Amino acid sequence: MIKRYHVPATPYERALAHPRLSKVVKRRLRELYRTLDPVALLAEMRDAQAELGTRVDARAGKLVAAASPPVPTTNAAAFAKRLGNDVHLGEQRIIHRRLHKPYKKRMRMPSMLDPHLADIERWLAAEPRLTALAILGRLAEQRPEQFGPPQHTIVQRLLRSLRRKAAETIIPRTAEGAALAGDPGTGAAAACDGHSATSPSPSDPASNDATSDRLTVGSTSVKRK
Repeated sequence: MIKRYHVPATPYERALAHPRLSKVVKRRLRELYRTLDPVALLAEMRDAQAELGTRVDARAGKLVAAASPPVPTTNAAAFAKRLGNDVHLGEQRIIHRRLHKPYKKRMRMPSMLDPHLADIERWLAAEPRLTALAILGRLAEQRPEQFGPPQHTIVQRLLRSLRRKAAETIIPRTAEGAALAGDPGTGAAAACDGHSATSPSPSDPASNDATSDRLTVGSTSVKRK
């Protein structure tokens, strides 16, 4: 097969280059091409569209009484002058955006790990740092015909889900415990608060006797001789 690629050309140019067309036909095409006016053609198209709309309205019973048919546009210059203003009249603008489609909820398919979920949770409770590869090894010992290296990704996905659920349960409890520990009414907060320790009163004789023989310089306390 031989493929030949030609330079892009309009139908008019291809017709003039066609070998089977006679010179008379080509001369007629050139004469018609010289008389073509794109603006006048657009005006005729708009007139045809208006007439088609009037006929459709008349068939549907929506024709306004005493409505005059549209006058054909003969002046191409006047039509081109008001074309920029009339292009948006009576037309609904198209909004280029994706249509919102409701999300279709997917039903969860049964997993091959569902029968072994209780064993996996028990193993994780005993050894929280257990890896997916170790869990897969234990499952392969129980069911060697069912579990192998191809199931490693499934076990990883399940392990990630279980640890996420455990974290969602532990973090609120930890935050609640921290809030209770920070309550000034509890003993733990009082023990941790440095300002809660009562300093000896200057009027207490016992405290004066205990501190009278010591000299404090800055943060250093020296016993007097």
